[in-house]
Amino acid sequence: MKLMTAALGAILGATMMLVSVAAVAQDYPNKPIRLLIPFPPGGGTDFVSRIVAAALSESSRWQVVPENRPGASGNLAIAQAAQSAPDGYTIVMGQSDNMALGPYLYANVGYDTIKSFVPIIQVSEAPLALVTNASANAPNRLANMGDLVAKGKAGSGISWATAGNGSMGHMFGEQFKSVAAIKLLQVPYKGAAPAMADVMGGHVDVAIMSVPSVLPLVKGGQLTAVAVTTAKRSAMLSTTPTLAEAGVKGVEAGIWLGLFAPAGTSPAIVARLNAEINKALQQPEVREKIINGGATPVGGSSADFAAFLLKDYEKWGKIVKESGVKLE
Repeated sequence: MKLMTAALGAILGATMMLVSVAAVAQDYPNKPIRLLIPFPPGGGTDFVSRIVAAALSESSRWQVVPENRPGASGNLAIAQAAQSAPDGYTIVMGQSDNMALGPYLYANVGYDTIKSFVPIIQVSEAPLALVTNASANAPNRLANMGDLVAKGKAGSGISWATAGNGSMGHMFGEQFKSVAAIKLLQVPYKGAAPAMADVMGGHVDVAIMSVPSVLPLVKGGQLTAVAVTTAKRSAMLSTTPTLAEAGVKGVEAGIWLGLFAPAGTSPAIVARLNAEINKALQQPEVREKIINGGATPVGGSSADFAAFLLKDYEKWGKIVKESGVKLE
């Protein structure tokens, strides 16, 4: 009798938990959801984040409010999200720079990529692009990879604008410098937009940014895309060679974006967010906007994203350790 009572109690407890989880998911959301964006307006992360926020608001009738929180190479917004209540009302657009690199580069980054978050969904992936001033009147114009490498081997080398210390562009630059045997001075900015402005203004030689960040300015004739960093060319920069095609082999990288919730967020809420964002990413007009912006929509399950994240985190951890780069 006691065993039967205990068994019934366990079944009742499990049933109540399932009912409670279902109730949480059914009631969610009942107020606006903040989507933190780690960089200023005008860059690739902002571009994709706002497309997703608008599509999610329209398709689900939820109120999703994008909020730019730049600072500390993008780590500020990630740390803020990690410290937020795990109720599904604060999510963050993480990406390679912060989630794969930040904790290895900074002693006190304010979060742990694996322990501080629940991965919701991978949103997109894109190559990085090396861009230079497109003006024919630009002093020492670098029109192709040959020009860039030649300047890197002469004098003081090239100045290399990135989205910040510890960004993917920074670490890629360390690899590129070694493989191409050039002198390279990294110039960190608080995001893609101010970095590209200084390339166009002639203050730095090169910027290394995601294709979505640079595409409008390349199409507008203000920047020249010298190369992309992935094994295959970008569909939206089809005439731009890969680094290997341009003569620099042995170094590749891409950048991904994905949504995260603070650790402890209800699995039911995460599942609901994943389902609604997948629906949004499958809409033809949303896919077209992201693709035309230079990225590729991804989607998939939370489990898929968690597995991808762990693999990428371990890969970049090895690269950072081998580089010896540490930031404060």
